[in-house]
Amino acid sequence: MLNRAFSHIYVEKRAKDYELTKEILNRFKNANIIEIDHYKDIFCRSNQNFVLQKQSPKLILAVKQNNLIYRGADVCEDFGNKHFFYTSIMMNCIYDCEYCYLQGMYTSANIVIFVNIEDYFLEVKELLKKHPVYLCISYDTDLLAFERITNYVRKWIDFARFHKDLVIEIRTKSANFDSIKDITSIENVIFAWTLSPDEVIKKYEHNTPSLQNRLNSIRSAIDKGWKVRLCFDPILYIENWKEQYEVLIDKVFKNISGNKIYDVSLGLFRVSKDYLKRMRKQRPNSVVLNFPFENEGGVSSYNQSLSEDMIMYVYKKVSKYVDKEKIYI
Repeated sequence: MLNRAFSHIYVEKRAKDYELTKEILNRFKNANIIEIDHYKDIFCRSNQNFVLQKQSPKLILAVKQNNLIYRGADVCEDFGNKHFFYTSIMMNCIYDCEYCYLQGMYTSANIVIFVNIEDYFLEVKELLKKHPVYLCISYDTDLLAFERITNYVRKWIDFARFHKDLVIEIRTKSANFDSIKDITSIENVIFAWTLSPDEVIKKYEHNTPSLQNRLNSIRSAIDKGWKVRLCFDPILYIENWKEQYEVLIDKVFKNISGNKIYDVSLGLFRVSKDYLKRMRKQRPNSVVLNFPFENEGGVSSYNQSLSEDMIMYVYKKVSKYVDKEKIYI
């Protein structure tokens, strides 16, 4: 029998005295606390089983040093922002999506929380002295899903409130908007919800909220004045994919008025060929991962003909509800 999630918490020696460390340890009073020198001693060990660890993840509290802010990757949509960056204040996600690139990037499914958020703020301030910054803070995790443990979404919003040249995107699949519903909305924060057909959520997005629960959170965010981006990404080639995505899109815009959406992002499944190799090794029986993808420039995705068919189909369906200039591919 597996231990419950977060039954063990590993704490770097240098992270012990941070306020967030104390708060988290107080929340998990029954956890076994293990002191370590460096998070990589646990997180980067070889021969770990990502899929098995997902069933009983552990927490690692650490201090991140150097390279806190990264330039955005080419495979990611920059939404027309010249100074596009992302940051990983947490590593790994509480959810368990079969197609997630994190299982190809990391050897461990344990969750690392970097407790030194003020150092991240300092690095962003230095960037802001040079130019405006568009910053994605929830790429390698789902910060909103973890909000009741870290309060990091709240802290980033408070920071953005005083830095108008900073735009923050918070990507999520959670239905956890209630955890921040008391915060007054600001113009330079965008919540970006990933939406998938019910069948995809059921089969491939393990432990994630239902589509309806995500839509309820989106409605609440819009009602509170927040900018909301809808992300139909990744679009997956599944059985009866046209019907499934048509039902999805109709359901989304039955619940949410298209003219209240900030914008929409469309993207196909795409991942580094090296990541895909490791992902398939972790999940040898995954239907969604073992499709015969084509490799172009080191990135694996659907062939050009299928890609164009899928993107244009979803684009046409979405454009019935949202102005075309608001749709990014």
